[in-house]
Amino acid sequence: MSGTSLDGVDGVLTAFDGSLHAAHVPFLDDFRRTLLALQAPTDNEIHTEALAANELARHYAACVDALLDAAGLAAADIAAIGAHGQTIRHLPDQGLTRQINNPALLAELTGIAVVADFRSRDIAAGGQGAPLVPAFHQSAFGSPAAMRVVANIGGIANISVLRPDGTVLGYDTGPGNVLMDSWANTHLGKAFDANGNWAASGSVIPALLDALLGEPYLSQAAPKSTGRDLFNRRWLEHRLQPFERAAAADVQATLAAFTARSLADAIRRDAPQAEAVYVCGGGALNGHLMAELRALLNKPVADTGALGVAPLHVEALAFAWLAARFLDRLPGNLPSVTGAKGPRVLGALYPA
Repeated sequence: MSGTSLDGVDGVLTAFDGSLHAAHVPFLDDFRRTLLALQAPTDNEIHTEALAANELARHYAACVDALLDAAGLAAADIAAIGAHGQTIRHLPDQGLTRQINNPALLAELTGIAVVADFRSRDIAAGGQGAPLVPAFHQSAFGSPAAMRVVANIGGIANISVLRPDGTVLGYDTGPGNVLMDSWANTHLGKAFDANGNWAASGSVIPALLDALLGEPYLSQAAPKSTGRDLFNRRWLEHRLQPFERAAAADVQATLAAFTARSLADAIRRDAPQAEAVYVCGGGALNGHLMAELRALLNKPVADTGALGVAPLHVEALAFAWLAARFLDRLPGNLPSVTGAKGPRVLGALYPA
């Protein structure tokens, strides 16, 4: 999995019997800048995208090699690789989602069958193509005894409301780390604000927070999904214009509050009876953000390690699960989440 945070590739190797190995292959700054540039129209972008897809496949292959070494397994022992690709456009209202990838090259480099292109079938069936992780969240974390919420805070944040009767509500709530990371990169020269320490040093700007919370997407009814197409630096700069003299740390504090509030508001609206909230993704490692969520929600907030899966492993594990569903020709989407016309088998196969 390589997500909207653009930090690198997270991979897991699992037999879904409790055994799991994990690996991470970071993106170097030049490649990250290339992927970031592809988030918006650029000159010669078809050529740039094709070369970036090849490089991404090589990153995926390196992650696979690291996983095989860690597990002491060979390519012949693996049923398939589930390779999500890197999202560069997500405009489901236009019938469009685009994940760059070269699964054919990945199959050649690894000698392992590759399942890829998970989102397009749900889009073709009238769905949002996202989020796809709630189906896995229900399988891995659902409880017949109580309602739970799983909050995935990557570049974009999403929730899965897991009800005791097995039904699921899920959608993208708004930005996760994407705005905070961008601001930290500009003002600290770092990819992210470690543990949210910089945000914690600032003070929330109430008028700016109100302006951010006024984004119409936040009040839209589900099914809905979003990405960098909406929540990007241009979006932020427009809302920052009246606050150009604000201290950078105060802006960061406000961005953290925005992520926490948009998440908490969604949970309070759609899952007030939830027994607890379990956080995964990079946001789970942001101590300041987690403290903000706990202050806003009158219920326990923990990371998914409390349920047996480390927070940085959940999303990659979800796409391994989706690949396994494809191999068994079982649906991978939840129409209640994506709005698709019905359950669909997701993905396309590139044989070894």
